[in-house]
Amino acid sequence: MNEQNNKNTRKVEESIKPVAASTPVKPTGWKRLLSRRWVFPAAYMAAAAIIVTILWVNSGGDGKDASQTVSSPTEVAGEEAGSEGQEAAANGETLRWPVSNKDEMVVKLPFYDASGSEEQRAAAMVQYNDTFMPHTAVDLGREDNETFEVLAAMSGLVKVAEQNTINGYEVRIEHPNGLVTVYQSLADVKVQAGDEVEQGDVIAMAGQSEIGKDEGVHVHFEVLDNGQSVNPDTLIKEEH
Repeated sequence: MNEQNNKNTRKVEESIKPVAASTPVKPTGWKRLLSRRWVFPAAYMAAAAIIVTILWVNSGGDGKDASQTVSSPTEVAGEEAGSEGQEAAANGETLRWPVSNKDEMVVKLPFYDASGSEEQRAAAMVQYNDTFMPHTAVDLGREDNETFEVLAAMSGLVKVAEQNTINGYEVRIEHPNGLVTVYQSLADVKVQAGDEVEQGDVIAMAGQSEIGKDEGVHVHFEVLDNGQSVNPDTLIKEEH
């Protein structure tokens, strides 16, 4: 009997023993890593770096910053001026004034320079039929208002030699590198379309035109560089 009671007592004691707390599970390495605050920002930066590298490689890897912009107006103007200077020196020639002696001439009407003073811009405006237009050439004439020979400013091919009711007789000569010279307000022409002329050849005599009748006898001398009017003064090197 006593033995049976002892067995029952042991069972009761075992049933009331405190249950050991569960052993905590240690987090894995990935969980510990992801729990840190700096992980996601670092991963984002790494992904961004990879994307930028891929784009750089695909673009050729020339090292140019994508934020680069086009040249400033000042830089473009400088490049254009250099281009004009090169174009004016075609076939070893440099552009000349279309007269034998520039010192004997006066400027009847200057080239309109948008960067000039208000007075200079006003002096380079052409008025015709109550309309004012910028003058895109240089008009030369003698002080005594006498006629004079008009010369080819550079060797080239005559493309136009005709009379115009507003501009008088006109001659247009094409030169290498997109350069064209235009001569208007002529009394006559001594060449015809298709002629090859040499620099200094006489192509006409100076006269008058309807649009420039207030100037008297003169030659309207215009220079086009790839279709754009440019100031002859920027291209012609004075001979002393």
